[in-house]
Amino acid sequence: MPDHVHHGIVPPYLLRRLTTLRSGSLADVARSARATLALDRSLRELRQGEPSPPARPTMVPDAPAGAPTGPQRTVGDAQGKEVTPGVIRRTEGAPAVGDDAVDEAYDGLGATYALFADVYGRDSIDGAGLPLNATAHYGNKYDNAFWDGSQMVFGDGDGEIFNRFTASVSVVGHELAHGVTQYSAGLVYSGQTGALNESVSDVFGALVEQYAAGQSAADASWLIGAGLFTPRVHGVALRSMTAPGTAYDDAVLGKDPQPDHMSRFVTTQSDNGGVHINSGIPNRAFAVASLEVGGNAWETIGQVWYDTLTNGSLTTRVRFAGFATATVKAARARYGNGSRPEHAVRTGWATVGLPVRGVSLPRKPKATAAD
Repeated sequence: MPDHVHHGIVPPYLLRRLTTLRSGSLADVARSARATLALDRSLRELRQGEPSPPARPTMVPDAPAGAPTGPQRTVGDAQGKEVTPGVIRRTEGAPAVGDDAVDEAYDGLGATYALFADVYGRDSIDGAGLPLNATAHYGNKYDNAFWDGSQMVFGDGDGEIFNRFTASVSVVGHELAHGVTQYSAGLVYSGQTGALNESVSDVFGALVEQYAAGQSAADASWLIGAGLFTPRVHGVALRSMTAPGTAYDDAVLGKDPQPDHMSRFVTTQSDNGGVHINSGIPNRAFAVASLEVGGNAWETIGQVWYDTLTNGSLTTRVRFAGFATATVKAARARYGNGSRPEHAVRTGWATVGLPVRGVSLPRKPKATAAD
């Protein structure tokens, strides 16, 4: 089916929990959460009535698509209204304007462009120089950020639980990666396929942050949305890729419900079949594989995931097992049969209960140029 889905970074199950709050400042949090859920629902319904977002044919990793020419960024200011793009505040090459949300959005767009261009040779989200547009200060205490099929949108948060959503570069990278998926594999946003869609965005959101900071896999936090929570929250981020289910454990938010293994897979009809919950399983597989290889995750296992997303091997409804097999094939194609990256990818999937059948894990991985 066409992907008309509104891709929000905050899971609806977390927002629904906030709607139950009653006392003091938390009552204001509940109102913000209810308003956010209602707005997200109306945006999803609006998009269901629109034609499919434009997409280009999938490009293989080394296709001669032309050298990246640099980002073309435009950041608007919704001024607390539910409009896009809003008042244009900053365009490509213009200096900082002194508005944290606007300037962070601009920088996050640039960091995301840089990862895909510098590392994978991709010219913007669509591979053909698509302008990168964003709107900051969206809505009144809006508790989310999303990719709407054509641009990024950031709320300011309620100030009690959530800070502004531009504060985390992994959030910007995550949402723009939904656009990369839209223009490449086109993964539908439901069930296991939707969880893969979310996981791919977490993977590249983490890689954007790591590439911008020059962090190795061992040095990285592997957190998605670090900095989004205010100090009153007992938690570090929305999600942890190395340890799903541990990102927060808070009296208000509850405990992070993400599973880290297929034996704990959550079967639910909510959230498009658990796309935000079950994404923890492939997230952990990627993190384990990256740590197994070591060095910079974007260079080796990130390349494998990018190849898998763009080489035309995936169906739009691929499930976890099919995606796992595709990543092993992509690792073998790029680095060789029995290579250390292939071994690491297999180890990652086996760790989460999804061993890839066919060829057993080599006992002594062969050295490669990626080592």
